Amino acid sequence: MNRFRALFILLFLVGMNTSNAQISADCVDAVPICSNTPVNGGTNGFGIDDFGGVASSGCLERTATGFIESNTAWYRFRTGASGQLGFNIGFDASEDWDFALYKTTNCISLGEPVRCNFFDNSDGNSFLGVGEDPTGDQVNFQYESWLAVTPGEEYYLMINNFSNTNSGFSIQFSGSIFVTNPFDALDCSIVNNLLGPPIAACEGQQVTLDATTSNATMYKWFSDTGSGFQLITGEHNETLVVNTSATYQVQVITSTNNNMVSEVQVVFSEIPIASPVLDVASCSGATIIDLSEKDVEVLGAQDPNAYVVSYYRDLGDANNGVNLLPRLYRAPAGSETIYIRISSVDNPNCFDITEEFQLINLDSPVLDFPEEAFLCGGNGSVTIGNDSALPNHSYAWDSGETTPGITVEQTGIYTLTVTNTVAGLSCESVRSVTVSASNPPEILNIQIADLQKNNSVTVITNTDGDWEYQLDDSQFQTNNHFENVAPGMHRITVNDPAGCGSVSETIIAVGFPKYFTPNGDGANDQWYIVGAENLENPEVSIFNRYGKLLKQLKGNEINGWDGTFNSKRMPGGDYWFKLTYTAPDGQRTTAKYVNNHFSLKR
Repeated sequence: MNRFRALFILLFLVGMNTSNAQISADCVDAVPICSNTPVNGGTNGFGIDDFGGVASSGCLERTATGFIESNTAWYRFRTGASGQLGFNIGFDASEDWDFALYKTTNCISLGEPVRCNFFDNSDGNSFLGVGEDPTGDQVNFQYESWLAVTPGEEYYLMINNFSNTNSGFSIQFSGSIFVTNPFDALDCSIVNNLLGPPIAACEGQQVTLDATTSNATMYKWFSDTGSGFQLITGEHNETLVVNTSATYQVQVITSTNNNMVSEVQVVFSEIPIASPVLDVASCSGATIIDLSEKDVEVLGAQDPNAYVVSYYRDLGDANNGVNLLPRLYRAPAGSETIYIRISSVDNPNCFDITEEFQLINLDSPVLDFPEEAFLCGGNGSVTIGNDSALPNHSYAWDSGETTPGITVEQTGIYTLTVTNTVAGLSCESVRSVTVSASNPPEILNIQIADLQKNNSVTVITNTDGDWEYQLDDSQFQTNNHFENVAPGMHRITVNDPAGCGSVSETIIAVGFPKYFTPNGDGANDQWYIVGAENLENPEVSIFNRYGKLLKQLKGNEINGWDGTFNSKRMPGGDYWFKLTYTAPDGQRTTAKYVNNHFSLKR
């Protein structure tokens, strides 16, 4: 990922000139930092090539300079506690910065970096580093994984600029060791300076500079706010209380004339003020909430580039700046309090956590009752809607009722609005029910095509309703026609799926010749019924066209009639029969829907 660019360098240090800045372009002069991290820094080229002309170091590669370094700042630090350690490098989103972190005690043997990032800033991020983006951005590729550290480990941090502009940067350390050891997470003994390391404070605070020296006879204090050091008149004590950003210098006059001079950079960052924010409420159980949409509210008129807004589920986490929520937050159902932390980019210890808001993630009511109902037989009533009420739900029918379900006696369209209300938020759903009239089914006729061994049955009803039909215990079907019906007794059922009832009929499916020729030739000499033997106590009565009973076939005689009456041959013509049997209830029953007509041919 080589980057060859023309680099124009502009050093920006919050109004401080380069001579007083805590910056080193070389590893050997790396600026020592501890718990009070550098408020800001910058780069201005590089000095000695700290990598001996090699082509790469970890993820870093040669730049347009021909070396790994182009515009470099070096820092070093030593851990003072065990736990999780990270850092955030903040910069202008239009610029491109990279870093490499080396675990070593010697610049001559840097080795390979333990953390390294060389991604260009095509996404326009404002932070890179180790751990997690303080804005809650979980997909920032310019972040490497947390460090697990123990006390006494030494690290060198190189920060490189690859932009045509250089507005400077800030460094803030993070991680669990700053929660467990807020004052000694980083070892300040590496700073060999009478006044100590650079100091980051917040506006409104007072910082005491202590230059106490055992054999001192006089102290002179100076301050530089950008135009050179000026004597602070009247300040001659060993300590100086300051509340203004500047580089401070002390001259210590000793009795042994072993005088000394020490400087320290002190920066007071503005404490942000969080503006009130409105609660966030959503319906339909929306699970992903974009918390960054609240940034504008909480910042108000404050510069969004100067402050970081982050969100937390716990006030203690907000105070410590840990366990921040991702920008795209998967919110649980219900209501919860979200705490806001707005902190200075230059100094995360300058923050405000006074504002919070309610995040209400409410489900819209689920209405799944039928959208159709029927009044049976043109009168009566039907109940529509929900069976029971749910907590926090209210019910309103357009007919005026306020119960989950209602009983209606008229056809029409009935609309129910259900509202779920929690913590002042209301989510509603609407569902309509069409109530129509429906008459119960009625069997007018059953047509049996008697094909003797396999019959077909067609059911004729009173209307062409959306009925469903059943033969015996088979599955219901929408077709009113049945094929391959075996001879014997069967039950036909017609049902109204709308709930207006059903009707059943018992039928006898039998087969018989449409004609017979009792002429003694041995072919078709008998008229008989197929399937009657499947009935209990069947009896067939045969009549002529005038209704005169000619023959009763019972028991073994059920198999045929020879066309005679009292041994006299009956003339050719049409004849009729009636089939009776003993029904399951013990009653003598005449078979219905039997096509009881046949012909005798001579």
